[in-house]
Amino acid sequence: MELDVLGCGGGIGTGERTTAFRVNGRLLIDAGTGVEALTLADMEAIEAIVVTHTHLDHTAYLAYLADSLHGRIQRTIPVYGRSETLQGLRDHLFNGVLWPDFTRLPPERPVFSLEPLEPGESRTIAGLEVRAIGVNHVVPTQGYWVDDGERAFAFSGDTTTNGGLWEALNARPRLDALLVEAAFADEDAGLCELARHYCPRLLAADMAALEHHPPVYISHRKPGDEDRILAECRAALPDRTVHGLSSGTRLTL
Repeated sequence: MELDVLGCGGGIGTGERTTAFRVNGRLLIDAGTGVEALTLADMEAIEAIVVTHTHLDHTAYLAYLADSLHGRIQRTIPVYGRSETLQGLRDHLFNGVLWPDFTRLPPERPVFSLEPLEPGESRTIAGLEVRAIGVNHVVPTQGYWVDDGERAFAFSGDTTTNGGLWEALNARPRLDALLVEAAFADEDAGLCELARHYCPRLLAADMAALEHHPPVYISHRKPGDEDRILAECRAALPDRTVHGLSSGTRLTL
């Protein structure tokens, strides 16, 4: 399984793009500014999209992707997410005011369809088993466990302290890589609790419950604090193999 890290930053300005991952060239997980790394041919090859939540650093480039694909493909691409997330996209993005409604355009074959995928549910999407896992963020959010039958990875989405993510991962038969956020350094733990993100200390406390021992890739690090956050994660998780995730890289599982 090939996982292209199109974007994984907690912001822009340090050479990073915001969250978007591509799996096997066919599945897009989130659609932040990382999508701009794709060529038109890459975009045309996307068969489905899953989104974690409504925030713009994870969804803004759905708009540009739809615009680029309009008139170039002869099929509709399903966009999966929580019902609350899909309603947010209808109300605030594809509303005909902020952006054309590409869930209705072109009328004969819209670019996107919005398809509910709720926490705890699983679908076969682009040849992969994709299971949604509810997490704890300031808006309804979910992470994903993705399995090709031989290898599996999980992406936390944006979240902070919660037991559900780890319980759900423990129930899965395999976990070969974990992509998990740590947005702020430990000195900003109070901000993490308000914004519902992890810092290294909070992440380590939760990960004590994880029974799998995959390599851990830290995403969503805030610009300018990337090195400090990674160092603190490694110090807080001495029994785990911890890597910093960088935009523009590929993971082969």
